[in-house]
Formats: sequence, structure tokens, C-alpha cells
Amino acid sequence: MGVITLQQAAQWCGGSIDPKYKDVTFFGANNDTRKLEAGQLFVALQGVRDGHDFIPAALEKGAAAVLCTHCDGDYPAIVVEDTRIALGDIARGERERIGMKVVGITGSVGKSTTKEMTAAVLQSVYRVGKTPVNHNNDIGMPMAILAMEEDTEVAVVEMGMNHFREIAYLASIAKPDVAVIVNIGTMHIEHLGSMEGILQAKLEIVEGMPDDGKIFLNGDDALLWNQRLTSGKNVGFFGVRNGECDVLGKDITEVPGMLRFWARCADKAFPIELALEGQHYVHDALAAVAVALELGVSPENIRKSLSQFQNMAGRQEIYEKNGYTIIRDCYNAGPESMAAALGVLGNRPGRHVAVLGDMLELGVCTAAEHYKVGRIAAERADILLAYGENSVRMLNGALTGGMPQNVARAFTDRDRLVKVLKQLVKPGDVILFKGSRGMRMELVIEQFLEEEK
Repeated sequence: MGVITLQQAAQWCGGSIDPKYKDVTFFGANNDTRKLEAGQLFVALQGVRDGHDFIPAALEKGAAAVLCTHCDGDYPAIVVEDTRIALGDIARGERERIGMKVVGITGSVGKSTTKEMTAAVLQSVYRVGKTPVNHNNDIGMPMAILAMEEDTEVAVVEMGMNHFREIAYLASIAKPDVAVIVNIGTMHIEHLGSMEGILQAKLEIVEGMPDDGKIFLNGDDALLWNQRLTSGKNVGFFGVRNGECDVLGKDITEVPGMLRFWARCADKAFPIELALEGQHYVHDALAAVAVALELGVSPENIRKSLSQFQNMAGRQEIYEKNGYTIIRDCYNAGPESMAAALGVLGNRPGRHVAVLGDMLELGVCTAAEHYKVGRIAAERADILLAYGENSVRMLNGALTGGMPQNVARAFTDRDRLVKVLKQLVKPGDVILFKGSRGMRMELVIEQFLEEEK
């Protein structure tokens, strides 16, 4: 990763330093002393705890310097008014110093998988850096940029948000040359008011792009497809249903453990194989194909890279344990991803058990969306165990959809949920575990499998 002097960083963020420390260098940054590595810049953020309280621990652990609002001793430090803003300024300076191309990816569902697929494909040609898991906000993304190697040629960064102007801020730091909006869904509608509000927030990504930047949008998403009429940017589209898309997925087939389709773009057509289940992954892959072709990657390298792709932990992991097929999809959940996961469950041979936790941040749509998921579960699952404050709404949807009452249950207590799950399942069943991150569905899996030993 790049080595930065305090003087350089102070110039980028407008901070002040003691001249005797101007030549002190650091690589990377961290705001957590538990994860801090020797030689990094410790960022004293104001959160639930004041990060300044941890400066002694950071220095003891080997921090090269501190980014802070006040300095209570003699140690290398950059003093600024706002450490969060200063961290972003330093990351922006480093991004420009390295001179790498940046691919920015956002969307309501699937942006992490799209980011991973895009990075995997680009790695066949370029030296690639990417944002790690959970580094898609105003703290994580800047730290990810500062952790990238000096010789990075392309950075693939994920941009998340749940309020207006958050994507705009991230884009002002990353300045993406190429951008992707995977879709517009209902995630975070609680804070953004409507689907149109979510669209507006996602489109903030173009504010950080150069005039000659290229943005790829999901052409099967009506809200995004309409941007062809109003956007002043160079826009390309990917999709499977809209034949006017620039990158088109055709002839989709799926079997347990494998997804196959053809990617068509202008005069190119080539087969894609993914070791994944669920047609929702086709859009993620097509977005990666679109970016790769834009950056000059050959169809053969794209095909080979995607055939070897493995998704991140916690995202639709499918494995056998104690006689059951477990579908572990616990990273997050919204109405769209719930429907997709239930589709994967229903396509598997065996009896289908859905253990579904609440979907958070849906605001006024909460009741309706949980009810709808219950209706979908009635079509795709043989048993539904709903978990959380909104579990009764999901249960009512399932019962209205025709699921028998003896196999549809609602719980607010995890121990009780696991006990009933044990009573209802039998070897050979396929069990889907999914819910929003805050529901900690992985703990349900762990407790269920531990009791089965």
C-alpha cells in the first residue's frame, strides 16, 4: 500500500502538524485499535465513544500517527476540525496520487456480489484493489482506498447509503471513471421516502464522475431504463428482458449448483457459467461483463474468471450438514433478495423449509412487504418459521397464500424458534436461513446445528 507522509496528508485535508513530524510516514488507516496494524494512521472518530480516548492504546500498538481534533501530548498527529471529513480528504488525495481507474458500484440488492464479480474479472488483466466486506460507507470506503497497493491499476469500490447525499460524498472521494447501478429496490425506503427517492440517491454517483465517464444501468429496471431519456452521461444498459440493452443475457438455464447463459454485446456473444443458483445473479454478472468489456477485457478472460467465481461468506452459501441442505444467506435482506432466495429454495429437490428474519429499514412499507414475502413463501416453501417483530405479518401472508397453519409459525424468541425448527425438520430437508443483518440469522444456524450434534 502507498506510503504517505504527514505533511502530504495534512496538505490534502487542511490539517496542521508539528513540523518536526512532517516526514513521519504511515500506510493505511484504521479507527479501531483492535484491528490497527503497526505503521497505520489512527483515526480518532467521535462515535458512541470518543476515539480520542483510545489514542494512547493506538500509539502503544504501533500507530505511526494520529488524525485528531486535539492533541494531548507529544506524538505525530494531524489536527483537524472534523476527523471523518479529513479521512475522506486524505483518501481522495491518495486516489489521485495513485492515478488508478475507479469502478464505483451501488444498488439496492446485489452490489457486493457485483463488486466481487467485477473485481474477479478485471484481475485477469489489471492489478485490482477492492473494498472489503462492510467497507462501503463514509468511513470504510476511504480506509479501503488508503489500504490499496501503490501499483493498483483499477479500484472496484462499493458505495452504500441509507440517506440522501451519502453516495454523492463517497463519489466525491472515489471519483469513479466507470459506475454501475445494479437496481432500485425498497431497501432503506424508510429514510428515502419512495422508490423515486432511492433512485435519486443512487444517481448521486454521477456527481463524482468525469465528463467522459461511463455509467451502466440495469435496463430491466423501469426507473433506471427511463434514465436514457434524461441523463447527460454516457450510459450503457445490461439486462435479460429488455432486448434493447447493450449487454444482454440470453438462453438462461439453471441446475442445482450451476447457472448458465449467453452474454451478447454488439458483435460479441459468449457463454457464461456461474457456480451459483438463482437467476438474480445474471444481472450481477452482466454488470461485471459490461464493465470488463468497457475496460478492454477479452470475452475469454471474462468467461474464465466468472466460471471460477465464488461468492463471499454469508451470501447464499449452500452446504450439507447433519443430513440437511443448508442455504445460509444471512448477510442482509430486503423484499427483492428475499424473493430471490425463496426462488432458490423452491428449485432445490427435497422438502423446503424457510427460516426468515425481519427485513429492516422499510418504514411505512414494513407491514406490506413482510406480508408479501409470506405470500411468496407459501408458494416456494413447505414450512415457514418467521422470526422477529414483524413475523406475524409474514405469517399472515403465508396463511392467506394457502400454507397450512401447522407448518407456518411466528417467533420473537430465538430459543423457541430453534426448538420448533428441530421438531419440524427431518434429514433430507432444504433449509433457508435469511434475514436483515441486524437479525443475526447466523446465530440461529449455529444454535440449530450445535443442538443437532
